[in-house]
Amino acid sequence: MTKSEKPTQRVAVQRDNPQGAIRIIFAHGAGAGLQSDFMQFFALGLAFHDVDVVRFNFPYWQQFMDSGVRRPPNRMPELEHSMLTVAQQFDDAKPTFLMGKSMGARVAFRVADEVQARGAIALGFPFHPVGKPQQLRVDDLRNQRKQNLIIQGSRDAFGKPAEVATYALPKNLELHWLEHGDHSFEPTKRSGIERRDLWQAAIDRVSDFVQKHL
Repeated sequence: MTKSEKPTQRVAVQRDNPQGAIRIIFAHGAGAGLQSDFMQFFALGLAFHDVDVVRFNFPYWQQFMDSGVRRPPNRMPELEHSMLTVAQQFDDAKPTFLMGKSMGARVAFRVADEVQARGAIALGFPFHPVGKPQQLRVDDLRNQRKQNLIIQGSRDAFGKPAEVATYALPKNLELHWLEHGDHSFEPTKRSGIERRDLWQAAIDRVSDFVQKHL
């Protein structure tokens, strides 16, 4: 299957605030599905910003939910196919952005051109596998959207500030660092910051970005 093939099956979605003026299609990471605390907190938080948030499970995670048997993530063409299927369920003119957590962010950036999204958003981008900084995934970030956004924790083992500063990132990319956050924007106890505060800061940054790039 190639990215350009038209999806033929519908993917079940969960929506928060369908009446929202802006749509964000939100893909989960490799280790948790649409019902994770992270996904729910961000979806509900963005709904309060007049955003129609669309969540879905990739096939491997839905199979796990149905069977109770854990499976590895699907290959990238299958992940792309799933997100394209979700995006193509909507035929209105609502401004649409693609967003993902970690693995889901790679998918969002890779298919943003095909669905003509206003932009792609990453919540913790996996610039490289943990402990393998030579295996860069910067090419996943290269699309033709006017502007994209990455929100990254300063303690993220998938790409820390000193590493990312050496990368040749696309010019249409904004990079916002969350101090004290890890890959899931969890702060250290020593920082004195509550997780909900760091997550809310990320939500506010996403809201500002989509409003600016309508």
